[in-house]
Amino acid sequence: MWRLIACVFLPFAAGYYLSYLFRTINTLIAGRLASDLGLGAADIGLLTSIYFLVVMAAQIPIGMLLDRFGPRRVQSVLLAVAAGGAALFGLSTGFLSLLFARAIVGLGSAAALMSGLKIIVLWFPRERMALINGYMIMLGSLGAVTATAPAEVLLDWIGWRGLFGVLAAASALAAILIYLVVPERTTGPQGTRTPATLKTVYSDARFWRMAPLSATCIGSAWALQSLWAAPWLSDVERLDRTRLVNELFVMAVALSLGALVLGVLANWVRRRAKKSEALFGLVAAMLIVAELVLILHPPWPSLLPWCVLSMAGSATALTYAIIADYFPAELVARANGGLNVLQFGWAFVVQYGTGLILEQWPLEAGHYPLTAYQTAFGVNVLLQVAALVWFAAVPWLERRKRKAGGPVTRQPAGGWNSVEVVIPPAELAILEADDHAEW
Repeated sequence: MWRLIACVFLPFAAGYYLSYLFRTINTLIAGRLASDLGLGAADIGLLTSIYFLVVMAAQIPIGMLLDRFGPRRVQSVLLAVAAGGAALFGLSTGFLSLLFARAIVGLGSAAALMSGLKIIVLWFPRERMALINGYMIMLGSLGAVTATAPAEVLLDWIGWRGLFGVLAAASALAAILIYLVVPERTTGPQGTRTPATLKTVYSDARFWRMAPLSATCIGSAWALQSLWAAPWLSDVERLDRTRLVNELFVMAVALSLGALVLGVLANWVRRRAKKSEALFGLVAAMLIVAELVLILHPPWPSLLPWCVLSMAGSATALTYAIIADYFPAELVARANGGLNVLQFGWAFVVQYGTGLILEQWPLEAGHYPLTAYQTAFGVNVLLQVAALVWFAAVPWLERRKRKAGGPVTRQPAGGWNSVEVVIPPAELAILEADDHAEW
């Protein structure tokens, strides 16, 4: 087992760590970029969010590549691309070149999480998947920890250009490590099984129950924690640079520990033959409450709600374990890719859209007013509440449909292939007792 961890798990955790560092580093260097290159809030929002846009666009083709060629080859090649993008970012002198370089970094980081999840599916037992996913996300989210106080030390020493040179070298080293150390493994022959396609994922009703809540909550947590937390602490809380970096560090630690805690909880829930969907719904509700506290801005420090928001970003430890229960192993990468499209897409919308909304208010002594943040965050919360209501209402609607005596479409435990099972009303009473068939 230790050899499996050292040669399979840790190299992919290292790749995910670098991708998380790339994702969150702009919250630390945004002020320096703005002062060095004269960038505004919308420019910083677009420059940072282009990462999410590129990752979103790459998810489905990368999921297919992972299923076809395996995570070892795909991840090693893309990390080499990320190394090139980081080097170009460090050499850039204008907004457009920075934007292009950041997009290249996003492309190179696009497979980091999916490849890690795929390698877990291939090598580790399914009943421990939620826990191991939690470990993967915890170690990867240490990149967000590194993008605070530790990176601040490097920034003071070598500047943001030198920092990206270091990141380029680390990405190239990780690409070589994965290619040379990780063994190959496939899911094996498919036999007579119905070919698994992306249509299988997007025609699954369970997927569409969870996807809107996953996108609006996890995507928002990523977007806010990886960029707008620092401006909020500066503009609203008026923290100096040292206190701001320290609070970002605490938030990043909360993100990392949240992944571990949620992984352990998901594993505990699964071992007791319960479903993880209720736990995910609870995390989403906690995120909404935390954002409402930020919007209302009571007269006490905002670190606690920001930590709750950061922890919600690690709820992928739950959603990807849920996805693994819905679909067979050979379709898991594409299913995760389908979910990532929505999560990363929403992160792009929130990150860029927040910058656009903030710029509708004039600066007051170099800071955006609280009202601007309340408006931006409030729009986001309304959509999250709608998604949570949908998530909670679907099982209730299904039960009402049964009581009305209409036919109910059910899915096999391993997810849909191309067969739709329609259950006549006369058989519904028998199926009511099957707890495992409930939503």
